[in-house]
Amino acid sequence: MFLHLGGDVMVLKKDIIAILDTKTTQAAPTREFLEIAKDEGFIKSISKEEKEKTFVVTSKDIYLSPISCSTLKKRAQNVISLNEEA
Repeated sequence: MFLHLGGDVMVLKKDIIAILDTKTTQAAPTREFLEIAKDEGFIKSISKEEKEKTFVVTSKDIYLSPISCSTLKKRAQNVISLNEEA
């Protein structure tokens, strides 16, 4: 299954390691991790400047998403059964 992160970006749910609110950047270890990731080219911004709400850490990249953590969580938990639609 895929999770839509915003814009035209979708990632496999199995590749997601963490979904973090941007407020967590106030912690020194998180800031350091993100600075290193940025220097290494792993951060992909899919939102407008200053509109980032969430960092989505995957096995390949880190995405800056304009969608809140709670909305992404709801999307990740929303599984549509083909039997229910029939």
